[in-house]
Amino acid sequence: MLAILGPGAVGGLLGAALHRAGEDVVVVARPASARRILAEGIQVRSELFGEFTAMVPVTTALPAGSAVVLAVKAYGLPDVLPQLAAARPSEVLALLNGLGHAEALGEIPGARCGSVQVEAAREDGVVIHRGRFLIVNVPADADGRIAAALRRSGVDVRVRGTEQDVLWAKYSFLAPTALLTSWADLPLGEALARDPDVARGVVDEVAAVATADGHPTTSDELDALLRRLPATMMSSLQHDVRAGGPTELEAIGGHLIVLGERHGVPVPTLERVVDDLRSRLAA
Repeated sequence: MLAILGPGAVGGLLGAALHRAGEDVVVVARPASARRILAEGIQVRSELFGEFTAMVPVTTALPAGSAVVLAVKAYGLPDVLPQLAAARPSEVLALLNGLGHAEALGEIPGARCGSVQVEAAREDGVVIHRGRFLIVNVPADADGRIAAALRRSGVDVRVRGTEQDVLWAKYSFLAPTALLTSWADLPLGEALARDPDVARGVVDEVAAVATADGHPTTSDELDALLRRLPATMMSSLQHDVRAGGPTELEAIGGHLIVLGERHGVPVPTLERVVDDLRSRLAA
């Protein structure tokens, strides 16, 4: 059995796609969410999969020995770790943002960290999937049962080197995208144009931290990548900041500042952007 732990926008989309493809899948949710999913299913509006409702089986307890897709927000990881450890899963593929969760999951046998590239949000209980891409990246040693099931469900699964390779490949562009769209509270194209000095500073500093952490990245390459993304893209961090939290700000932005300090890389622009967002959330 496959279990989706955390059926939010990403987890809900994956769970619905797996169920529609006939996979043996269950979603694991908190009681209120479980009651809603039991009554209404997971409603999806997707440019890739179309519009449908998946009546996915739901539970509040992780089935023992299941293969687990971990799709909680980074700030929710401490709450689910005891349940995850107690269930002794056969396999775990974590799709959290950032880098810091890899260390915490190191104590769970069979847990590997991947990443997901998708623009999805949950709006009024409906999973809205924008764009025609849904890519799950897995390290070479995690191309197993979960990856196979995702492929069968129509997900583009790609194998990319080591766990850190996979995490940094996303983190390097997720961090500037999430931080700039949230700071400007604008879609990516407008956020990049609003204050070019801040945008370039964030890109330069993310590239410098990535390089110092063992994943060589140039500012020009990263800037070009951001400008190839849809100009209308908005980030989940942006949506969460608008709502007043909780957010993944510390997992995405705060961790970059920690890494900068660890490697002796100055990150004044990142500090300014993260501090501004912290102040906005505290207001």
